[in-house]
Amino acid sequence: MSVDWSWERAIESIPILLEGFRITLLATVVGFLIAAVLGLVVAMVRRAAPAVITVPLRLVTEFIRLTPLVVQLLFAYFLLPQFTALQIGIAVIGVHYATYMAEVYRAGIDAVPTGQWEAARALSLPAGRTWRAVVLPQAIRNTVPALGNYAISLFKDTPFLFAITVVEMVTAAQQYGARNFQYLEPITLAGVIFLLASYPTSILIRRLEKSLVY
Repeated sequence: MSVDWSWERAIESIPILLEGFRITLLATVVGFLIAAVLGLVVAMVRRAAPAVITVPLRLVTEFIRLTPLVVQLLFAYFLLPQFTALQIGIAVIGVHYATYMAEVYRAGIDAVPTGQWEAARALSLPAGRTWRAVVLPQAIRNTVPALGNYAISLFKDTPFLFAITVVEMVTAAQQYGARNFQYLEPITLAGVIFLLASYPTSILIRRLEKSLVY
């Protein structure tokens, strides 16, 4: 196996990597949407629901947070054979990160001043309107930086999908290397693509954070 860089091999591997990147991007976007929505629901339920609901929910979220993502992927993959590996991978990543985002949302909700809640009650606002018009706009504003960081982390965790046979970008690079006995170019380019995709996202998150400052 040669360790000399070859531009010919690098160019040859690009279409394969881009196909893997398509899967990586799909898993990232859909997984993040699942995590963002489910995490918000979990945070709201834990804030408003009675203990008979919040206690079991807290135990479940802690269990998911404290077990490895790879183990969760394998468990779901063997438990749910009726779904495709990609569907399972996206769902598991989404649920996994939802438990982290729920804590971010919870912190954002707790940061809303008590006077805002009291003012809403004094105006006799329904609970739904209080959440939509008063609490959530302020809470989400406070959570944008952390949610953005989790989006980047989720993106970088997509290579774990290899454990359930999903051919995302890193796995595609490894497969190209195995076929051609040349790993340097595809693995390097996969890292570069990750960097090129993550860096603009981090800049966008910082700009969004600044635009949301009061």
